[in-house]
Amino acid sequence: MGEVRYGGLVRVERHGERVAELVLDRPEAMNAVSTAMAGAVAAACADLAADPAVSVTVLSSSNSKAFCVGADLKERNSLTDAELARQRPLARACYTGVLELPMPTVAAVHGYALGGGFELALACDVIVADDTAVVGLPEVSVGVIPGGGGTQLLPRRVGAARAAELIFTARRVAAAEAAALGLVDELAPAGSGARDAALALAERIAANSPVGLRAAKRALRLGHGLDLRSGLDIEDAAWRTVAFSPDRAEGVSAFASKRPPRWPSA
Repeated sequence: MGEVRYGGLVRVERHGERVAELVLDRPEAMNAVSTAMAGAVAAACADLAADPAVSVTVLSSSNSKAFCVGADLKERNSLTDAELARQRPLARACYTGVLELPMPTVAAVHGYALGGGFELALACDVIVADDTAVVGLPEVSVGVIPGGGGTQLLPRRVGAARAAELIFTARRVAAAEAAALGLVDELAPAGSGARDAALALAERIAANSPVGLRAAKRALRLGHGLDLRSGLDIEDAAWRTVAFSPDRAEGVSAFASKRPPRWPSA
């Protein structure tokens, strides 16, 4: 188990052989995403994406009250229009960095996950939340719109009409309702419950073929929203990347021998 820090704002910890934890670590600001923090998240994601030893990434927070409260409005209000325009690509790289991680990702949400904070969670494949979680996209209440993927990712989770209601009203949603609406996927007890549950889920996922996991995620992401024939073509291309791989041979052999697989790609 090791740790790599990025500007004192984000850190990556390793758990066992195949799980990485990307920790938002600006607790004094409830993990508000400043320009510097956006760059740190993007840099950490670039390193994770390039590491074939990582099968699953968990996105978590070091703050006891919030996962992430979104953009750093104090910093943003100090920027001129020109400075804000220059900052935009850096902010966008933060969110796309998480979204485009090639391995499965699990968000561990406790406390507030608002605006860009909820968008970071939405960029993950699975969201685990505890009883303290409060999520929402309140951007229109401060004169902007969700700009970290929220207008595109939320409808994919809960449908266009529900997403419109949530974005247009800017309302905050507590954990129980969030689970009922599909805004989060699993509820855990308060405290360290969300993180513990997310890490446990990550370990279960990481027991599977590393090649298979990345191919399955690629097919899921690229095929979403396409017509059925195009989606099946995407699936077929992903299938071909694993069907003739050493992982497939080992998986079949392990199944026949009734033993745990020893993945060659791990």
